[in-house]
Amino acid sequence: MLKADLLPIVEARQGTKSRISRREAARILLRGAVLGAAMPWVTRAHPIWRHFEDEHLMHRAESGAAGSKMHFLNAEQYALLTALAEAIVPGSTRASVANFVDLLLSADKEKNQKEFVSSLTAIEGEGMKKYGKGFPALSSVQKNGLLTAVSTAPKDGDAGLREAFENLKEWVSGAYYSSEMGMRELGWTPDRVFAEFPGCSHAEGHG
Repeated sequence: MLKADLLPIVEARQGTKSRISRREAARILLRGAVLGAAMPWVTRAHPIWRHFEDEHLMHRAESGAAGSKMHFLNAEQYALLTALAEAIVPGSTRASVANFVDLLLSADKEKNQKEFVSSLTAIEGEGMKKYGKGFPALSSVQKNGLLTAVSTAPKDGDAGLREAFENLKEWVSGAYYSSEMGMRELGWTPDRVFAEFPGCSHAEGHG
């Protein structure tokens, strides 16, 4: 989990809004990713960051499009993602992580879509191999044990389990921390705002 002191904050001026939108949160995270701030879970090459630059897509997410229906994943994949996200970052279900990731995937390249589904399949397959049932049906102890095992598996292992986990983790983490829940966990409140990252006065400069 990220620590709340990873993003600098300053006291807000009068008139600060009481909520933060997905678009605003995405811009804050994008500034951190671009400038290599102290956010160890960020890989700038990961496809989620390109989506954060897409104003039209962020508008769709804010308008409720993310939660209206499934856009790319099928029902089984969606249920798997929901369970994985909650196990990777508790609170992901409340933050609508699966909905948001599904919307982003629908606008992504076929290569990234296939890699995402392959990552889901790899983790699910390992759960079936180890416990004889799918990830959503595992107990909390089994889920934690499985994710601990795959997150520490050798890089470039036979099943690519660690790479699969890291791919999913960044999708989930990016989606969670670009929500208001995630921003609050990082230290944002209605009476405090994040300071600008050095050399980045305007998010638009990183389009």
